[in-house]
Amino acid sequence: ISDAVVVARILNATLVIPELDHRSYWKDDSDFANIFDVNWFISYLAKDVTIVRRVPDKFMRSMDKPPYTMRVPRKSPPEYYLDQVLPILQRRSVLQLTKFDYRLANNIDDELQKLRCRANYHALRFTKPIQELGQKLVTRMHAMANRFIAVHLRFEPDMLAFSGCYFGGGDKERNELGEIRKRWETLTDVDADEERRRGRCPLTPHEVGLMLRALGFANDSYIYVASGEIYGGEETLRPLRDLFPNFYTKEMLANEDLKPFLPFSSRLAAIDYIVCDESDVFVTNNNGNMAKILAGRR
Repeated sequence: ISDAVVVARILNATLVIPELDHRSYWKDDSDFANIFDVNWFISYLAKDVTIVRRVPDKFMRSMDKPPYTMRVPRKSPPEYYLDQVLPILQRRSVLQLTKFDYRLANNIDDELQKLRCRANYHALRFTKPIQELGQKLVTRMHAMANRFIAVHLRFEPDMLAFSGCYFGGGDKERNELGEIRKRWETLTDVDADEERRRGRCPLTPHEVGLMLRALGFANDSYIYVASGEIYGGEETLRPLRDLFPNFYTKEMLANEDLKPFLPFSSRLAAIDYIVCDESDVFVTNNNGNMAKILAGRR
């Protein structure tokens, strides 16, 4: 989303509120407005980019063809957009850029980089229901402990399959994760032992617990675990619970308040994000997008 804002600035184009992916592994049909405060997003960036909720009807009516759709190569520099994308936009008036993840180069000039940060850390604000529940969970954690650790635990089946690593679950694990891995046709086979030696495998919940204890956190420390579906369920989490009995999740803290959010993984992740952002210590078992954004904010 932040890159889409910057690309709109590069093209001197009006940005339509981005459409979110509904077909990924998570199968979440949340739209932008279900997660982020649209009015705030539009007003905060008003001096940088013009943003509208949808393509105006007059443009849609005037087009004799559907909006032109294209996919930009990964990490394209601003020059690519000016040379290859802008002429199409000028000719067709409306242009849809699909699969827009990592489609803008990291190395861009300072002013564009500042805009990327403004969009990422200031313009994207969660909706009021998400913010209120997130803050309620933070308050509940602080009511029990002066300080607490937030552990962002990415240990979902798809994430483990994508890593190509082995986590000690025998043939059952190899078969289950191997089947999931087939969903990505372009993934190459990797040596699980070599990936682990190179430090590329996400830590298991048990390893996270051992790391925290080795860093000096006593077993009476309070931890909040931010996660989706844990591969192996309660059995996988038990070693971490044994090391830190004061163990809490959004499901444990929110009770009935969480019900409206349960069908939507993105909104659940947003609630976890808020608690992680407000925690006294933040730990992650992998260096994914959420962890990087939280590190940037903190």
